[in-house]
Amino acid sequence: MKTTISSKLKKARDFEAHYGPFINDSHRPVFHLTPTIGWMNDPNGFSCYKGEYHLFYQYHPYETKWGPMHWGHVKTRDFLHWERLPAALAPDKPYDKNGCFSGSAVELPDGRQLLLYTGVRQVREANGELKDRQTQCVAVGDGRDYTKYAENPVISAEGLPEGGSPVDFRDPKIWREGDKYLMVVGNRPADGSGSILMYESQDCLSWEYKGVLASCHNQFGRMWECPDLFELDGKHVLLVSAQEMTAIGLEFHAGNGTVCLLGSYDEESRHLIRENVQAIDYGLDFYAPQTLLTPDGRRVMIAWMQNWETSTCQPYNTSCFGQMTIPRELSVRNGRLIQTPVRELESRRSYQILYKNVRVNGVTTLQNVRGRVIDMTVTVRPASSHGSYEWFKINVAGDGEHMTTLRYKPECNTVRIDRTRCGFPHDIVNVRDFAAWAKNGELKLRLVLDKYSMELFVNDGEQAATTVIYTDVSADAISFESSGSVIMDVEKYDLIDGRDK
Repeated sequence: MKTTISSKLKKARDFEAHYGPFINDSHRPVFHLTPTIGWMNDPNGFSCYKGEYHLFYQYHPYETKWGPMHWGHVKTRDFLHWERLPAALAPDKPYDKNGCFSGSAVELPDGRQLLLYTGVRQVREANGELKDRQTQCVAVGDGRDYTKYAENPVISAEGLPEGGSPVDFRDPKIWREGDKYLMVVGNRPADGSGSILMYESQDCLSWEYKGVLASCHNQFGRMWECPDLFELDGKHVLLVSAQEMTAIGLEFHAGNGTVCLLGSYDEESRHLIRENVQAIDYGLDFYAPQTLLTPDGRRVMIAWMQNWETSTCQPYNTSCFGQMTIPRELSVRNGRLIQTPVRELESRRSYQILYKNVRVNGVTTLQNVRGRVIDMTVTVRPASSHGSYEWFKINVAGDGEHMTTLRYKPECNTVRIDRTRCGFPHDIVNVRDFAAWAKNGELKLRLVLDKYSMELFVNDGEQAATTVIYTDVSADAISFESSGSVIMDVEKYDLIDGRDK
């Protein structure tokens, strides 16, 4: 039976189909996903379906700012080239009239794809204040068109544990385990902090509350959004996006942050026993990550390459705003989450430039080492086995006036990202420091640049740090600096699209 498209969804699809093609692809990054038009935030429904990877996203097509949330939709076979599909969901029902918020997707045994999302409506309380009511809702379709379940919502306030907030109850992540489905979802309990609840179902329609997987107790932020739970290298990993964080050393910054909890899952109590807690990304622009498991066994993560504190800083005269990170392969090593760009990116490498044992003391440039769509690895070490150096810098996206800088200080084992001179016309957060440690005196820094972003991977993914930059793409100079002598190796590739034009 043909799916009936609501007037609101048809309006969104007509709008993106009409105006989206007018956005010149030269104004978009090469490999990082951007919205068809308008605004993008959280990734949703990152999943395998009929041999392809589908990704949905929080979407407001009509403006480049947050608005009533729709679900945008794309798919890919290689995590690098995305086919744009029509918008999948619009806020067109009484239970989601104020937004179709974040959620996830799963392939059903009958071959259909199920979307599980948070529907939002507002109610006026006795004191006159408008408050959200967040519930979990279902839509089922064929990979393009989706029909919302007639009995939505499938979980409402009545399905919450005692003290659970119907105002902050969002972002379900679903997966299949044997003959049942499990879900984790964010909630705010009576103490005002964040918690992750677990539910179980046989059919994705009737859900049974199973317990609290993990609680924040106001230690790592307050409300926990966008949960994702999975097993990886013998550990259970829980990813959450934490609101109202307070700074904890150099590990967690204030504001909206991301938290990775590693440990073991007690199936009887439905509780995660923590063994380690760390930030997921140490940069300026990273939020709401979501993962999938590939058919070849890789756990791959993607995230919104932005942050709420920086989301009002936009290029002038833009018709689309927001990017996703490059998808990253995850592993656990020595009790830490490890992240590296998906291996498919290596197939897009071209024109290798290789330098070995380059001495740097002051400012150095290297022939043919420049660009804004590149994959470059720099390994740095002291020039003398008995000496050290005060700091080492890599400057990218430079033109004499602008640049974005990475600085490493071995004495205090810190890396700094500094985009103060990248040309932002607004007063926003531009500098961030995080801890990193040289291995046998060497520090390995891999930079992936794609026009308007820089993703850094330290020591083969022990730390990742992401930042957007809006310096004009003509600013493509790269230089190296040190205070004290260092020896560095540089391996640099241009990244090419690789598709037939």
